[in-house]
Formats: sequence, C-alpha cells, structure tokens
Amino acid sequence: MKIARIEIYGTHLPYAGGSYGLSGGRSYTGFDATYARVITDTGLEGWGETTPFGATYIAADATTARAALDTLAPALIGQDPRACDAIYGAMDAVMRGQRHAKTALDVACWDIAGKAANLPVYTLLGGQQAMAENTPIPVISSIPTDTPDEMRRNIGRHRQAGFIGHSIKIGAAEEDGGPALDAERISVCLADRRPGEWFLADANGGMRPEQLRRLFALLPDGLDFVVEAPCASWAETMSIRKACPYPMLLDELIETEADIISLIKHDVADGVGLKISKQGGLTPSRKQRDIALAAGLVISVQETVGSEIAFAALLHMAAATPRHSLRCALDTRAMVSKSVAAFDAPIIQGGVTPPNLPGLGIKVDIKTMGAPLAVYGAS
Repeated sequence: MKIARIEIYGTHLPYAGGSYGLSGGRSYTGFDATYARVITDTGLEGWGETTPFGATYIAADATTARAALDTLAPALIGQDPRACDAIYGAMDAVMRGQRHAKTALDVACWDIAGKAANLPVYTLLGGQQAMAENTPIPVISSIPTDTPDEMRRNIGRHRQAGFIGHSIKIGAAEEDGGPALDAERISVCLADRRPGEWFLADANGGMRPEQLRRLFALLPDGLDFVVEAPCASWAETMSIRKACPYPMLLDELIETEADIISLIKHDVADGVGLKISKQGGLTPSRKQRDIALAAGLVISVQETVGSEIAFAALLHMAAATPRHSLRCALDTRAMVSKSVAAFDAPIIQGGVTPPNLPGLGIKVDIKTMGAPLAVYGAS
C-alpha cells in the first residue's frame, strides 16, 4: 500500500460562544481549520486536521500550516501510510519543526492504518487494556474569560451537558482587575463544585510570577483545582512552581519529548496537557504519553480547538491512556458551531467512548470542505 494522492482543504470554524477570551486580552471569534485527505493506491483514505487558535497562541497558524504542507505532502507520495514512524521520519527529513502542520498528515495516516488493520486507532495506540476497563472518558469544558458570574453560568451549562471537567481561563489584565478578578473567577466557578469534578485554572502562559503570587495570596483555603500553564517561559514557571500551593500542569511549554523529560528532571509540574496538534500528531503524542506515564504524571488529552476530526484523534489517544493517569479529554465539538463529519461519540453519564470502528471512526462530509486548496500526487 502506498500513498497516491494528498488533498488539502480549509474551512472556517466559528466559535460557538461568540468570542473566546484568553489571558493578555487575546480573543477569537473563529478558527481556520486545515484538513489533509490522504488517498492510497488501494482506495483506502484517511483524514487529519490541524486547527490552531492563531498566531498569538503558540507559533502556529493556518497560514504557516498550509505553507508547510506544500513541502511536507509531496515527500509522502509513494510512502506506506501504515508505517507511521517512517512517515514522520520522511516529514522530518524535509522540514524541521512545524509540528502543527505535520499533525494533519500524521493523523490521516493513523486513520488509514486502522482501516487497513480493521481496528480502531485506539487499539493501535495500545488502548485495549484501557478500553477493557469499560469506563467512559471524562470530558472537560473550555470556559473563556468573562465575568465570574458568567463563567459560573457557562460551567453550569456544560455540567448540564455532561461535562465533569472544567478548564477556566484566567489572566486578567491589571486594568481589568488583575489577580483580584482571577481570584474571584476561581472562587465563584468552584462554588458549585460537584463530587468527581476536576477543575483547571488555565493562564495559557499569560501571567507573570508576581501576578501569580498575588493570586495565590488572595484565594481562600480549601479550593480543589490545578494550575495550568501559568507562565510563558521555563524560568518563570520554575520560579512559580516553588511558590504554588496547588498541583501544576504544563501545556503550552510542552511540545516535544525533550520538553517532558526536562519537566521531569526539574520537577516543574505534576502533569501534562497533550494537545495533539501542538505535540505534532498521534505519533509523537504516543511517545510523550509513555514518557509521562513512566514518570507518574497525570495527563489531560486536549486540542487547541477543532472539528469532529480533531476530536476523534484526541479521543482515541485518551482511550489508549490508562484511566488512573487520565484526567479528562477536551470535547472540541462544543467549541465550534460548524460540523464537518459524523462521529458517533455522545456524552453519556459524564463521559465519551470512541466508536468501535476501523480507523478514527469518522465519516467526513466533503461538501462542507469546498474545493481542495492544493492537490499532490496522481490526478
């Protein structure tokens, strides 16, 4: 089996809540998604997606992803898509970095590998034992910055929809209230906390150690939550780790296997947030998951944002992660108002289970994609 043709598509995914706010005044009303359709000489095909927040989140956006794919895609024509490590090696041979772009091709190849083996991707990722535990994967909401009361109501709406994890965004500018506002946000959002719920206070790398120390001093005792991605640099994060009275999880600073090894070596956090496109796809995410598991770190499997295709990829990775180390998986479907594929994974009793279908288990509605932006290989 060889890759005969690769098609690249793009579409806009509007944010379902109108405007999505992050620390530092960053906000987004929608997201530019890029999709790779990889077609083999046997007729089997696979789909992958990369949908960054935008250039102000991490060094990734749709423009750079599509430019990178113009180099990456031709390098895969004639390759066996089932050999995922070799596929990644072929991409690395023609371009360093640009992991968010490589994600779309990598995930599409995993989709094909599952279909060729007549197995779900989670089984190929080592998920038989985890799935045998027969417990749904808990899903986490993503609550953008807003007034404390509106964030509390937003959590309530997600709780009603079955979410049992909540990632609340913090990082208010000084002129908007600074750490005092963030302390109120956290306190108010946790006021209705139910047994079994898991809360993250996520700064997305947008706060300074001085602001975090002020925040910690303002919070009442007894709050049960995890601080996520507090600062933009390793030095700042290591500084605040010493002062933080709460468990800490790293996200934006963790992109490579070397990053996780450094986290472990210096005891910078208690867990990692693996975003499939940020990590570079399922191939590096699998390696990073195993390193984290070996070190006893907890894992939250997420994405920046995305459609059903992105959600399917992260859900399969979550399904292949032992339940005792998995905290939550992010349901990106709840973040956008446009659907591009059918994916039968409803939230039931606070959790989701991927369908027992070959590959990712998705059925793409290609009409939503429009015409390809680029085509490589056989016509």
